Amino acid sequence: MAKLNILDRLRDCIAALDSDCVNKAIKEALDSGIKPAEIITDGISKGQEIVGEKFQKSEYFLSELILAGEMVKESLQILKPHIGQEKVKTRGKVVIGTVEGDIHDIGKNIVIMLLQSRGFEVIDLGVDVPKDDFIQAVKEHQPQILGMSALMALTAPVMAEIITGLKAISLRDKVKVIIGGAPITTEFGASIGSDYQTTDAYDGLEKCLEWVGS
Repeated sequence: MAKLNILDRLRDCIAALDSDCVNKAIKEALDSGIKPAEIITDGISKGQEIVGEKFQKSEYFLSELILAGEMVKESLQILKPHIGQEKVKTRGKVVIGTVEGDIHDIGKNIVIMLLQSRGFEVIDLGVDVPKDDFIQAVKEHQPQILGMSALMALTAPVMAEIITGLKAISLRDKVKVIIGGAPITTEFGASIGSDYQTTDAYDGLEKCLEWVGS
């Protein structure tokens, strides 16, 4: 019961965007012998889910979403030294980046935070990423999911070139492709052969969870 109380409190601290409360709850959880994996899955992730619900209901906005993501990122850093030999179950692997010619990363970084908070291993290629680097990363890391972001309509067509490049080396069928950013539409996604397209970070997270069966 004590364990549940601590994890519930951590969940509520995340949902309330109270960083001091989050840090204290994590310390108490560790001091009580709760495993980092449980802290992440039963405390942090559940709090992040509530933040997502509030965002979708327009109770929270982009600033709160970014703040929640930063808190989760900080929480995972606090837990990292305590994980040691214990492996937090990884839901799946995602390679993600902003395509060549585009240096915008706020949306991408929010998606990364959400994915990490839900147990995904994320390989962040950064911004202004050449198409060959995307293809090489898929070849090297063998992720279940490839995420591509673009904020400018001018750079979005690069996504099509990356998908074509994956087809050329017989990797397209081995990875799900999700694309996002302001200029991305359902029609555009269909025209280039992506598996999913969205302008909503939480919608993208839910699709990734669906793909890995979570």
